[in-house]
Amino acid sequence: MLRFLTAGESHGPCLTLIVEGLPAGLRLDNQTINRDLLRRQGGYGRGSRMAIERDRAEIVGGILYGQTTGAPVAIQIENKDWANWREHWAARDLPRLTVPRPGHADYAGMQKYGVDDARLILERASARETAARVAAGALTKHLLGPFGIVVGSYTSEIGGVSARMPELGHHERWSRAEASPVRCPDDEATAKMCARIDEAREAGDSLGGVFVVTATGVPVGLGSHVHWDRRLDGRLVWAVMSIPAIKGVEIGPAFENARRPGTKVHDEFAPSGGGVTRTSNRAGGFEGGMTNGMPIVVRAAMKPIPTTVRPLRSVDLATGEPAETAYQRSDVCAVPAASIVGEAMVAWVLAVALREKLGGDSLAEMEFRGKALWGRA
Repeated sequence: MLRFLTAGESHGPCLTLIVEGLPAGLRLDNQTINRDLLRRQGGYGRGSRMAIERDRAEIVGGILYGQTTGAPVAIQIENKDWANWREHWAARDLPRLTVPRPGHADYAGMQKYGVDDARLILERASARETAARVAAGALTKHLLGPFGIVVGSYTSEIGGVSARMPELGHHERWSRAEASPVRCPDDEATAKMCARIDEAREAGDSLGGVFVVTATGVPVGLGSHVHWDRRLDGRLVWAVMSIPAIKGVEIGPAFENARRPGTKVHDEFAPSGGGVTRTSNRAGGFEGGMTNGMPIVVRAAMKPIPTTVRPLRSVDLATGEPAETAYQRSDVCAVPAASIVGEAMVAWVLAVALREKLGGDSLAEMEFRGKALWGRA
């Protein structure tokens, strides 16, 4: 069983990640984890918090001599901003936040937990927690790699500006995305997206968009059709939807498919070297809740960040009177960063499915079984 838990608050001392179920013998290093943490911190439109934080993973358990031991892996990520909050937390002199911000967890959380200070909710509900998820995803990319599975992502839309890239393959899109300030493979769309972000910043507003996560080299048969909670496409949607501000997820061009006749949607078979291939991938890599050997394609829609410089109408829960939201430091657009979190969540879910399929207590056992099944580690 592969699972992870995170702990920590946005302005607390650190984030903590515990990963259980990684096989023994998996080589890990901080450098690759830190690279993904740095990618998450980038992107045009990020706020001033990213100028403070320098996210780095400190492995504090489960790794000896650079390899997993089969024990839980523990990682801490320091919050540099803690230095600016430590004395206030100790003195308990931070003012109560009693005006919930529309679009945040403030109001629902205050009602659920019976508290009169939104700070007790927003500290944990903050997207700061996703740094720990990115570290978890980076760990599982190490597990997917030996089996030829690669996960990448890119931005396809921000603020109504859409990328055009019909001829680019998955790996080319990933490569171009890494060179773009908004992680978009289309240079012309990149410039327009940056301009749209500048406009939103001047207006005291925020922008959402769409990112795409793809996975190549995924073998046939991960997941299962036999129960609803074992369908891997459903588990992927659940994982990506759990990212803060994500409000829509589709596998392949699902909504476009819904507007087309069946003969124009389903991926037909063709013979190939004694096996079969597909003439298209409109199913996004899944049939019957199982991987079908084609690249996995997951699209996610991110709403605009709900914290805006321009105030929104609300109610002061301490008085019951109308009020306006107070601005909290935030991003103008976090779609590029969210794509890295999406990448991590997709990698995680695929790694869980791989562990379910192959079992084993060590990487060597998994590789032996993988070769028997697929002719590759």
